[in-house]
Amino acid sequence: MLDYYWTMARTAIITQFQYRTANYFYMIGMIAEPVIYLVVWSTIATAQGGEVGGFTPGAFAAYYIVWTLVRNMNIVFTPYGWEWRIKRGELSAALLRPIHPLHQDLAYFGGWKLVVIVLWLPIAAILALIFQPTLNPTPLEIGVFAIAIWGAYLIRSMFLWLLGMITFWTTRVSALYELYFAVELLLSGRLVPMSLLPPWARDLALFMPFQWTFGFPIEALVGTLSTTELLTGLAIQVLWILIGLGLVQLVWRAGVRRYGAVGG
Repeated sequence: MLDYYWTMARTAIITQFQYRTANYFYMIGMIAEPVIYLVVWSTIATAQGGEVGGFTPGAFAAYYIVWTLVRNMNIVFTPYGWEWRIKRGELSAALLRPIHPLHQDLAYFGGWKLVVIVLWLPIAAILALIFQPTLNPTPLEIGVFAIAIWGAYLIRSMFLWLLGMITFWTTRVSALYELYFAVELLLSGRLVPMSLLPPWARDLALFMPFQWTFGFPIEALVGTLSTTELLTGLAIQVLWILIGLGLVQLVWRAGVRRYGAVGG
C-alpha cells in the first residue's frame, strides 16, 4: 500500500507540474474570495478602533492569507465527480481493481497538494507584501499547522466521499452538496473566524467537522490558540477522520450492493 500511495502521489506531482500554469490560474482565481473578506474585516476593525473580536487588521491579513493555503489543501474529490464517474462508467472499472477506490483519491490528491504548497509560496509572499500580516508563529504552532492541514484534507475527503456515495441511490447529488457547502461556509471559519460567530453558532459548530477543516488549521498558525487547544484540536481531527472513515465503510458496503451503472 505504501508503494501504491507513493506511485499515485508521484504521478500526481508529475502531472500537476506539467499543468502548473493552469494550477496557478486556478489558485489565483480563488484569491478573490479571501481578499474580499480581508478588506471588509480590516476596514471594520479600523473603523472600530483597530480591533474586532480580538483581530487587528494585521491579524485579519494573516488569517486570510493562511486561508488561501488551507482552502487549496481542502480541494478534494467532490460529489460532482461521483456523478461523472458513474455516468462515464469509471466506477464500474474501479470496482474490478483489488484496491479500494478511496485509496486512489487520497493518494492522487495528496500528491497534488505537494504541488499546491510549492506554487502557493510565491502567492503568499505577494499577499504578505501587499497586506502586511501580523504573523509570529512559534515552532509548536508551525508543527501543529503542518499536521493540521493534512488532517483537514483527510476529514474533508471522508465527508465529501460520504456525500458523493449518495449517487449509489440517486444520479443527482448536486443539490445536497450545495446545502452541505452552505453549512460548511457558515460554520467552518471559512467566511469569518470562529470567534466572530454568535455563541449559538460556535456551540453548533462543536458537533460538526467543519471548523476542523478550516478554522482550526488557520488559527493554529496565526497564534490565537493555547498549547492545550492546539493539541486538543489535533486529537479532535483524528476523531473526525476515524468517524468519517467508519461512515464511509458502512455506506460503501451498502451502496455497492445497490449500485447500477448508468448509460449505454
